Amino acid sequence: MEKLKMESVSIAEDSLNKIAELFPNVVTESMGKDGQLHKAIDFDKLKFLLTANQAEMGVVYDDDERYELTWVGKKQAIREVAHPIRKTLRPCPEESRNWEQTQNLYIEGDNLDAMKLLKKSYAGKVDVIYIDPPYNTGKDFIFNDTFALSQEESDEKQGRYNEEGQRLFQNTEANGKFHSDWCSMMYARLMLARTLLNDNGIIFISIDDHELANLIKIGNEVFNASNFIDVFNWAKTETPENLSKKSKQIIEYIVCYQKKKNDMKFQGLKKESVSSNGLLNQPNSVGILTFPANKVVTSIPDGVIKAGMYGTDAYDVELLEDTTVRGGLFTAPVKLKAKFKWSQANLDKEIQKGTTIKIPTLKLSPSYEKLEYDPEVPPNLINYKVGVETNEQAGNHQLQFFDKKVFNFPKPVSLIQYLCEFIDTKNKDCIVMDFFSGSGTTAEAVMRMNMKPRKNKVKYILVQLPEDVTETIKKAKTPSEKEIMQNAIDFLTESHKALNICELSKERIRRAGDTIEAECNQRKSKDLPDIGFRVFRIADSNMKDVYYSAKEYSQSDLFYFTDNIKEDRTGLDLLYGCLTNLGLSLSLPHDEEDIHGYTVYSVDKTELMACFAEQIPEKVFREIAGRQPRRVVFRDASFRDSADRINIDEIFKTLSPGTTIEIL
Repeated sequence: MEKLKMESVSIAEDSLNKIAELFPNVVTESMGKDGQLHKAIDFDKLKFLLTANQAEMGVVYDDDERYELTWVGKKQAIREVAHPIRKTLRPCPEESRNWEQTQNLYIEGDNLDAMKLLKKSYAGKVDVIYIDPPYNTGKDFIFNDTFALSQEESDEKQGRYNEEGQRLFQNTEANGKFHSDWCSMMYARLMLARTLLNDNGIIFISIDDHELANLIKIGNEVFNASNFIDVFNWAKTETPENLSKKSKQIIEYIVCYQKKKNDMKFQGLKKESVSSNGLLNQPNSVGILTFPANKVVTSIPDGVIKAGMYGTDAYDVELLEDTTVRGGLFTAPVKLKAKFKWSQANLDKEIQKGTTIKIPTLKLSPSYEKLEYDPEVPPNLINYKVGVETNEQAGNHQLQFFDKKVFNFPKPVSLIQYLCEFIDTKNKDCIVMDFFSGSGTTAEAVMRMNMKPRKNKVKYILVQLPEDVTETIKKAKTPSEKEIMQNAIDFLTESHKALNICELSKERIRRAGDTIEAECNQRKSKDLPDIGFRVFRIADSNMKDVYYSAKEYSQSDLFYFTDNIKEDRTGLDLLYGCLTNLGLSLSLPHDEEDIHGYTVYSVDKTELMACFAEQIPEKVFREIAGRQPRRVVFRDASFRDSADRINIDEIFKTLSPGTTIEIL
């Protein structure tokens, strides 16, 4: 029987295990603060191994100059990422939609905590991340990061006081604190986001010009500069403000990285109509293509075409061997020398796929027409030409769901859908994540992606801090922004909902789902997208403090802690706490049944079974063991005494020897 930790995965522990795989001889043990021996790394030995050939390795020491981005608070941000947390995801079925069937997740709480809690279940499983983080406007952030410095702390670290202790300059947007806090906030979250992406996974980060340069530097450090893809320029408006005397701001930026950049081709728009495309391309080097007999269409009259120089004003084309035309076809091979787009292998492949090859005139300039075109590589300019809307259109889109606008500056559904389809999502299960999910646009984008024919469905994970809209309205810069936030407050008040952005977002997703369902019914579509979502709320651990520090208490003290689970927690709370701790998906189906008067949970049939009752009788244990689940979870209080625990262990060894027993 194994005791569950009931805390998030330690990235430091993960890193230690990876080092141990590469250098097993540097692994040792050391005494921890808890008085127990723990696996540790002998850094002196590791340093020796890495620096044995330092001339070849290019080792950098503390005093050596190097290229790096640093700021006040960066080291603390790194420590915070590595630090495990004792929190949990509490399920909220009553706030969810289609709880039993849906595979989509909506998580309320700080995204730093959310990603730590999701890490064991979703590390390496997310295909696309899109985020629209807060742009740095010189205001303090609402995230309660332990590495965010106060202005006084920042000034002290940067030497911004004179000898009398007076601040040397005014606290303005230009001060380094705001850049430092923003950089720390983003650095920590991107480090965790990277662990969730699979090797082909891509991340898109919306940003304006305030922090674009710093974002790229942070991204290059977290993802490695070799995995940088591009900065896409999105035409956010057709009516730019007239405030600047230098330029009108029409675009915003979307920075893109791939976890491990490879030869995978990104997919943009797919040409739908048949059109003729030339095979000659001036920048290419001269090559030779042989077009097979009876495969090339032409308008040239019947007869023999002699070898020689042909072509156009722009291109030279040399026919290397005589060829023949009969009835609109070249009945003999056509061997040409020119600057071609394609190789011989590509030409043969296209002909096999049914692509029509034409050499219409005696200029012998070949072209092709495909039955079906492959998606084009997306351009780095994103605008109406690729079907993506503007901020104004996105603002009006919300009027489909609400009588008045309730979100400021939502991103267009078409933008996120366009980005998410850069990779092939039609032939495999995919997960799209947005951990600054705001208005919930990403959820609608995923639902609309699933309206298209596809073998498998795309699922989403959204995370959003429940920002108080009564505080947000105080930060509104313009009368228009203030009016929209007042609309939001009025809607939530009339709907008797909490005054936070999560309630608005969830309602938007519900109403978008209703609209999509109606559209599918109108089209008589057989497959309805998953319009549901499971809601979870980040909360303190399900376990009392004694659970984590039992060794600090005497046996007589422990007598008073007969139950180490908080009184307000339900069986479902405990079940999902176990799922995140064991690394199981939060979208797995689960059942609740009565076995001899005791509530037993089953996750994905027999992937996990759990019973959190006290003093469970032997017949219940035997019934569970008889189903041979992969894992079972009980609590300390499920056993009457130590003898009972030993007996139950023997029952499982007999009836279900492959079952792992976990204890709360």
